[in-house]
Amino acid sequence: MFNGLKGKRVLITGASGGIGTAMARLFAAEGARLGIHYCRNERQARALCREVTRRGGEAVACHGDLLDPQACVRVMETFVKRFRGIDVLVNNAGAVFGPRQFATLAEASWDRTMALNARAPFLLAREAFRLMRRRGGKIINISSIAAKYGVSPETLHYGAAKAAMEAVTVGMARCGASHGILVNAIRAGFIETAFHRKIGRTQAAKRIQLIPLKRAGRPVEVARMALFLASRAGDYITGEILTVAGGD
Repeated sequence: MFNGLKGKRVLITGASGGIGTAMARLFAAEGARLGIHYCRNERQARALCREVTRRGGEAVACHGDLLDPQACVRVMETFVKRFRGIDVLVNNAGAVFGPRQFATLAEASWDRTMALNARAPFLLAREAFRLMRRRGGKIINISSIAAKYGVSPETLHYGAAKAAMEAVTVGMARCGASHGILVNAIRAGFIETAFHRKIGRTQAAKRIQLIPLKRAGRPVEVARMALFLASRAGDYITGEILTVAGGD
């Protein structure tokens, strides 16, 4: 089902995190050549590269703080220097900065959350577009159910950033169609990752009960959707927001 990925050059941002690591392993198992982007977790990124290499794959670690626009360019340059082009970009990196009740939310927290979750994917996609114009390619943006619900009052800025990402996804898909560049987003639901601990979320059990399937999602379940879109199975899909959220 997931054919057509062998030898493909795939850059995954935030690949040292839970969902990113799951994607890297699935793509590597299909024979893709990987760019493992990380910001702070160098140990995990390097370990993942070694794991892929031991299994006969090919991977390069790409460091960059995506809050810096120039770092977005440098990450792409590192990847392209190694693989001489790009076939698939997965914009997976994301975070919430300074979660607080929206009436007291700091402007800096708003700006940083927007920069990582909306601006960085746009800048990376813009670089990828330039490289994909002749041969086509795929861009997959990892969004969140936050774009649908706006999340809690403490993470309103995260929901706004993901909604912006989804709007840009649709626009980029229209721009890329004539060049064979397919652009889609995956709206991930409540997934079992360290993300919730980092933002101080303590009501996980209560939140899970609101999900029709009554369980949190697993990182690999989001990763499988990314694999589907990147493979030949996704060759007639563009401009879509596909939800992986247990019915949420």
